Amino acid sequence: MTSASVPDLGKALQGAVNRAVDALVTGYGDRLDGVGVVLTAPVRAVETLLQHVPVPAFVLAVAAGAWLATRRIGFTLAMAILPLALAGLGVWGEAMQSLALVAVAVVLVVLLGLPLGVAAARLPRLGKVLAPLYDLMQTIPSFVYLIPVAMLLGLGRAPALVATLIYALPPFARLTELGLRGVDAGLVEASRALGLRPRQAFWLIELPLARPVILQGLNQAIMMALAMVVVASMIGAKGLGEIVLLGLQRADPGLGFVGGLGIVLLAVLLDRMAQAVLGARRTDG
Repeated sequence: MTSASVPDLGKALQGAVNRAVDALVTGYGDRLDGVGVVLTAPVRAVETLLQHVPVPAFVLAVAAGAWLATRRIGFTLAMAILPLALAGLGVWGEAMQSLALVAVAVVLVVLLGLPLGVAAARLPRLGKVLAPLYDLMQTIPSFVYLIPVAMLLGLGRAPALVATLIYALPPFARLTELGLRGVDAGLVEASRALGLRPRQAFWLIELPLARPVILQGLNQAIMMALAMVVVASMIGAKGLGEIVLLGLQRADPGLGFVGGLGIVLLAVLLDRMAQAVLGARRTDG
């Protein structure tokens, strides 16, 4: 048997994907435009809100949150310096654009990932089905699904939000499932023996016990959403990633460094604040 007689599965798959995307664009173009508008609206709203917040007010809010979460003056001052550094670099507007995209993406991750994690914890077979899907979402290069998403939703915030959601959802859903499966079954049975209904046992016993693991998943989702900032800029999303992309396109290493440093500062701010706030909640719980 010659190699020419062996079916070229790669070309067959390529053609099937192209035909599927073309059919969706041709048959549902108007509806997809509506979906794009719906996805873009919350990002624009949060972005507009953040852009109208003065830098001093934002710094004071961060400092207040850091102090209430840790009661440590050093940590509070360090967190207050980070947004000041963003403003000093001249990338404040772009940082707020990236923050808006990350914030909306994380809210969607929680809204989708929490039910998926609960369902997978309740139904082991569903968990087995979702596991390889999560693996695919995390391991497949983001540029692979950016192409069809951009063709379906156009360029801009909508495809960037979808791409960020695909990348950030698996860790949160997985850790939600893991946290709920780790709850002691004896405690659940005891609560039901005392008269609690299954729904009451879930909200009063299972979810509070699984909360530390779920919050860890939330922190990972925030970091993974921010990791998509540069990739999102390649399909028209504004923000710090666009500065890095412009530096690459113009062969301007200084501009790229400024954009990259801005991403680092925003990442440190989000990571440390998330750990402080979530850690304070775990302590209070």
